[in-house]
Amino acid sequence: MNSKKVTTSQTPPPSFVKLAMRNMVRKGNQSIIHFLSTALGFGLFILLLASLGRPNMPN
Repeated sequence: MNSKKVTTSQTPPPSFVKLAMRNMVRKGNQSIIHFLSTALGFGLFILLLASLGRPNMPN
């Protein structure tokens, strides 16, 4: 019996991380600005929550 195996070497689609890194390199400064503004906004949000949740100590 002659059985021929057909092998198709398809590369899997790139992972999400690879696509994100490629997009970040392509966009350049815009992605850095977005990252920094997100980090700053998150930090301010955490500080706001900490100040609102501060316990009131009687004197």
